[in-house]
Amino acid sequence: MSGHSKWATIKHKKGALDAKRGKLFTKLIREITVAARMGGGDINGNPRLRKAVADAKGQQMPADTIQRAIKRGTGEIEGVSYEEVLYEGKGPGGTLFLVETMTDNRNRTVAELRKIFEKHNGSLGASGTAAWAFDRKGVIVLDKSASNEDQLMDVAVGAGAEDYTDAGDEWQITTPVEAFDATLKALEAAKVPTKEAKIEFVPKNRKQIAGRDAEVCLNLVDAIDEHDDVQNVFADFDISDEEMKRISGE
Repeated sequence: MSGHSKWATIKHKKGALDAKRGKLFTKLIREITVAARMGGGDINGNPRLRKAVADAKGQQMPADTIQRAIKRGTGEIEGVSYEEVLYEGKGPGGTLFLVETMTDNRNRTVAELRKIFEKHNGSLGASGTAAWAFDRKGVIVLDKSASNEDQLMDVAVGAGAEDYTDAGDEWQITTPVEAFDATLKALEAAKVPTKEAKIEFVPKNRKQIAGRDAEVCLNLVDAIDEHDDVQNVFADFDISDEEMKRISGE
């Protein structure tokens, strides 16, 4: 898909469905729990936890639910212990996938993901199958009306961001992982509201696909994202606007 905006469109549609089924809350709670376990329960000293809590509040998660998730992470109350596992795979047309999971049972998760890939003309691979094709980056998305180019140069780039791009009705800012939190804080201090902010795997190059390969790849993204243990899915394919309209029946 071309740029972040198409991914975001599909994710937002997907997110609405997840919210109805309670899956979005499950993913957010797991992220809070793991963030607290790895970096402590103080949001001021734990950027990952601060971001996870902000995301949860953005989805109207009750404060007591957030606090319970933090306490499970710090060990103050008992709960299921999750571990983060990154899986790599291949899809139709030589496309590559990275799947971030949080699981309490590696064997179950890998077996179920393998079936999903195989059902969609793909395969789950060993470590190194796909990771080489991606860079780990901070990605911050703003509404176009939230800022202008001069301000982005002064505030975001000044705080350590690598670049910003015009994505139609949005600005997309990319940062090194180590500058992600500083850039977010700088935007917040400048009263620039963010629409979305995540640490993502960004493809170094995107593969243009169309026809049946495009349809199967989109279905594969959906199927992976549906899995309860999956937090995020990243892929290196690109689909033209015309092809997206054809697939969506517009």
